[in-house]
Amino acid sequence: MGFRWTSPLTQVIAVGFICFCCPGMFNALNSLNGGGQVDSKVGQNANVALYTCFAIFGLLAGAIHNKLGPKWTIFLGCSTYVLYAGSLLCYNHTKNGAFTITAGGLLGVGAGLLWTAQGAIMMAYPRENDKGKYIGYFWAIFNAGAVLGSFIAFGINFNKKTASSLGDSTYIVFLVLMSIGTLIALSLAPPTAVTHSNGDKIKVQTFPSWTGEIVAVFKLFLDWRMVVLIPMFLSSNWFYSYQFSTVNGFYFSTRTQSLNNIFYWFSQIGGSWAFARVLDYQGVNRRTRSYWGLSIVSVCFIATWIGGIFFQKDYTLQSKGPEGGALNHDYTEGASYVGPLFLYMFYGLNDAAWQTYCYWLMGSLSNDVGTLSRYAGFYKCIQSSGAAISWRINALAIPFMTELIICFALLVASIPGAVFLSSRIQDHSDEEGQGQQNSEKYEVDSKA
Repeated sequence: MGFRWTSPLTQVIAVGFICFCCPGMFNALNSLNGGGQVDSKVGQNANVALYTCFAIFGLLAGAIHNKLGPKWTIFLGCSTYVLYAGSLLCYNHTKNGAFTITAGGLLGVGAGLLWTAQGAIMMAYPRENDKGKYIGYFWAIFNAGAVLGSFIAFGINFNKKTASSLGDSTYIVFLVLMSIGTLIALSLAPPTAVTHSNGDKIKVQTFPSWTGEIVAVFKLFLDWRMVVLIPMFLSSNWFYSYQFSTVNGFYFSTRTQSLNNIFYWFSQIGGSWAFARVLDYQGVNRRTRSYWGLSIVSVCFIATWIGGIFFQKDYTLQSKGPEGGALNHDYTEGASYVGPLFLYMFYGLNDAAWQTYCYWLMGSLSNDVGTLSRYAGFYKCIQSSGAAISWRINALAIPFMTELIICFALLVASIPGAVFLSSRIQDHSDEEGQGQQNSEKYEVDSKA
């Protein structure tokens, strides 16, 4: 039928470009350790504020999205990314850490709104046999933003071999791109206007009432399908503080951090795209695909984190570089740089596969926008709670190996719940969009 702005794929791609500009650029900044500042404590504490507020408002954002719709929910969320980038630019001149930390908290509110709306669109708009593909499309576009942001940071800071703060020009470029993403949000179509090529509409529940929405959100804590996934949700961003601060920030020079992030986020594009193909493979039933996906992602992260243990044995919190600070290893060191780079790339690939699998599992439980917005908000609530704790642990400067072991243990602890849910997945989602009230529909299907 050609291009239609109101087609599900076009809307998912549009949200992908919004996240390219806003969270994508934020990821490029955040993966530089402390938002690109030499004093990483301010960035670490801003992340604690961010993820604490993210956890609270992520839980409530489903109700807000179901009332306001995706356009205004995402617009409000994106505007806080612009504020946060501006606070880092301000910090370059004023060293006002309080403003940056406050902006981080407000970003947590906005991120809760943005990611809940994004999750609902990405999981609810595609048909059941295309959910993995749509997740892959989104993840590729979104992470291309972080790749571009890392290229920008690498180019601008190419001559900085030792640790230093990002210059004003870097933050200004990020501000402009985030502003563009915020404006794109105003063009999104309401879910009621989105139709498939054959005219079928997206399933949308009528907004009951604020009380009804809040009750439905908190009932998720009693929904066994969400409860068994809590370890998986908790672990899904826990490792960022270790990877970005302890590995990339402490071990490498400023310009090499940016170069590493180009490969890290590019690996996420490939990881999500390839993994989505497995999850949408139509040669077997959905339960079998769920088992396949869990097996692949488990083997990959176990192998990668075992490699991380051997790498982490090479340096500790007490290790010092030539000038007494971070180690400042540079990409010009040649062969000794390649191994750590590949480890960092596999960290990124595993992150993409892990989160793709989380979204695919949730998407297998319902097709309704309202229900999936609550699932997405619950996911982001638990995920951000873990991130807030992990960034606080990182700021307390505990031994690096302890950080790694905690990350690894949480990932392993996620497997039993995912296995339990996978054993109860059916080939078709709950068409009534009442997943949390109809858990009996997901008992083992003897015909599968």
